[in-house]
Amino acid sequence: MGDMIKTTIRHASVVLTDQVLADHQIQMCDGKIVSIAPDAAGGPVDEAHHIDAQGGYLVPGFIDLHIHGVHEYLIDNGPEELARICEILPQYGVTGFLPTVCPRPKGEDATLLSSLSTVESQGTAILGFHLEGPFLTITGALPKEALGTNDPERVKSLVAAASPHPAIFSISPDFEGIGDLLPIMSRNGTPVFITHTKADVKQTQAAIEAGARHATHFYDVFYAPDETDGGVRPCGAVEAILADDRVTVDFILDGEHVDPVAVTMALKTKGREGVALITDAQVGAGLPPARHMFGKDEVEYKYPGGPARMTENSCNPCTLAGSGLTMDTAFRNALKMLDIDLPQAIRMVSANPARVLGLENRKGKIAEGYDADLVLLSKDLEVEQTWVAGKNVFMQEDN
Repeated sequence: MGDMIKTTIRHASVVLTDQVLADHQIQMCDGKIVSIAPDAAGGPVDEAHHIDAQGGYLVPGFIDLHIHGVHEYLIDNGPEELARICEILPQYGVTGFLPTVCPRPKGEDATLLSSLSTVESQGTAILGFHLEGPFLTITGALPKEALGTNDPERVKSLVAAASPHPAIFSISPDFEGIGDLLPIMSRNGTPVFITHTKADVKQTQAAIEAGARHATHFYDVFYAPDETDGGVRPCGAVEAILADDRVTVDFILDGEHVDPVAVTMALKTKGREGVALITDAQVGAGLPPARHMFGKDEVEYKYPGGPARMTENSCNPCTLAGSGLTMDTAFRNALKMLDIDLPQAIRMVSANPARVLGLENRKGKIAEGYDADLVLLSKDLEVEQTWVAGKNVFMQEDN
């Protein structure tokens, strides 16, 4: 390592998982963080390879577990658009993500996934592929292909198509035969997400025992079971998930997808490590309010960072169909809507999603030996620079 170039970021407010270290510097080399020290104790610096943070916040890179698109691009449209998304996301502080793929007819899904898996990112790292279907019981805004059948061979074909990346399935605990599929989906410690469900407590607990340990866009398309005893509110997936310490959750915190009180409740039951934020971003996210095509449906954004809703030209007008959120807006929303501090808000978009993916020992924190996935925020919490594995992949033009 002695002959390798070290890059130093000086005069930074370094955000750890539980505190902010003012007037600190970090050094990175060969894609890793190699030291963290007060500015005065940092030793000599190669002036040709240093960045002056000017008191800005240096935070771990953001990880988005659930995103369909951004700007004019949609992952379902193929590898070229996925490659563009990888190039765009660093401007929002995203250093790793799960491209989320909507369900297609059997065979077509594996073909698309196989082509997507060939993309070599020039920006944000692909950490796996998130398959939102076809093992669901409720479509929500997804096409009818989300409602598949118990088919272990289909699971295996999708896992193979995603290689060398992991295939991360979202499932409904009340899907018939899901207990046969979960052991295949969760091999090698691969997480399985719960979503789009009206499951009861027993069905949810069975899915958890079989390997489903995370709930995505929690509260959205999570229906309570039917009432069977007048006046007695039935418990279902929401309660079973909140009651189980092994299960983590994520939310779309745009102010409309979920009441912030639900996020606060989850933080109280899951603790600092158990709650993540996602975007569930659609084509059009990050752009001025407008209308865009999502598959065969048209969606509209009324304001920046707001939800995507189907228009009168779609099959279900006014239905929520993802979000216009970006990850930097999501953590700023957390500071505005929740009674939390900056380290906790940053944890919800970095360390916590890294933990969901089993990457908590190398991503999501600023610590020696961790991947140099970093974001420099201004004092106003706007993204100024982004590094992936020590490589600068975004810089504001005026910096």
